[in-house]
Amino acid sequence: MAQLSDDCFAFGGALMSVDEAQALIAARIPALPGEEAVTLAAARGRVLAHDLVAPIPLPPFFNAAVDGWAFRHADLAAAAATQLLEAGRAAAGHLAARAARPGEAIRVFTGAPMPEGTDTCVMQEDIQRVDGGILVPPGLKRGANARPAGEDVRHGAVALAAGRVLGPAEIGLAAALGQARVAVRPLPRIGVFSTGDELAEPGAPLGPAQTHDSNRFTLLALLARLPCIATDLGILPDDPSHTAAALGAAARDHDLLLTSGGVSTGEEDHVRAAIEAGGSLVFWRLAVKPGRPAAMGVLPKAGGDLASGGTPVVGLPGNPVAAVVCFLHLARPLLMRLAGAVDRPLPRYGALADFDYRKKAGRREYVRVTLRTEGAVTRAAKFPREGAGLLSSLTESNGFAELPEAITRVAPGDAIAVLPFAGML
Repeated sequence: MAQLSDDCFAFGGALMSVDEAQALIAARIPALPGEEAVTLAAARGRVLAHDLVAPIPLPPFFNAAVDGWAFRHADLAAAAATQLLEAGRAAAGHLAARAARPGEAIRVFTGAPMPEGTDTCVMQEDIQRVDGGILVPPGLKRGANARPAGEDVRHGAVALAAGRVLGPAEIGLAAALGQARVAVRPLPRIGVFSTGDELAEPGAPLGPAQTHDSNRFTLLALLARLPCIATDLGILPDDPSHTAAALGAAARDHDLLLTSGGVSTGEEDHVRAAIEAGGSLVFWRLAVKPGRPAAMGVLPKAGGDLASGGTPVVGLPGNPVAAVVCFLHLARPLLMRLAGAVDRPLPRYGALADFDYRKKAGRREYVRVTLRTEGAVTRAAKFPREGAGLLSSLTESNGFAELPEAITRVAPGDAIAVLPFAGML
């Protein structure tokens, strides 16, 4: 459970930077306790609980990397082709009938154990057939076209480190090492709210002052790609007592709560007040655009007591683009900490700005851009309209240009870092 205390407050003065908020999360949020063993078929997206130490080398034996012939490298002439006598065969999954003698070559197929006495292979397309054998061209190095045992993973080496999110490659490696089941961390339970009387469910008729809720569905879709169990908790009305009661009840059954909206300074913004009244507010307002009105706190998990930990609550901004930015930089790393995962930085790629832009110092900004490639150069064009409420800016652009705190202007041709939507959204 979260161990966040009142000494973390970051409001009433300078805004907290993104890096400071992430460092606070890394220092204060522990992984959920416990583990379970799951089959490889159920392991995708789970977080490895312990180092997977290779119980066998991979490959487990010296084997042929090609279809061809295996022989002793010492039998080859230095500068001329060498004739070798063909003496048997070894298919994949089978041993050669006997060891190779000097001057002999044994027919092998990819993956077959190298016959005893051999150390090198020649590819079948590189030889000439001669009576009773083959003619091997000069120039092959010792060990060519053969894979020693443990070339991929040594016996006893850490093949996969604890905290790794298991994807297809990791699951394949575990299978190759003979693991039918793996120990994984429990999945954090994430509850997702939207807030505001102005919101209606998609599919429901709109009132005269309403819009369909989109943030909740964006957040649930983002969570679907992360190691967690996400629950849709619906829309909270603009009512302080209802908001406080709903958040308090959800905190008892979840490991993290996400809300969107209700954390700014308006009279109908009740999420921050509910966190303060029922638990502890950790920080409020980030030095980031879009996304300044973001909050983080902790509510009691049971019994109204924070001493033994509680449920973190991340209050995201109500504007859709700001909600996505703050999710990626606050909620995502917090969730990964709870899941026990080693969180990898969001991908960033270099590009040249194809726009002019001014910003305030001391604030990190994320500008929506579209990338295009001109030869070996990638250029980033700014989305033509401003506004953190423009959902179309996420569908009609393909990345965020990340402008650090110290930068005050971007000019055409400047080198910038871009976080591509692919892999994030």
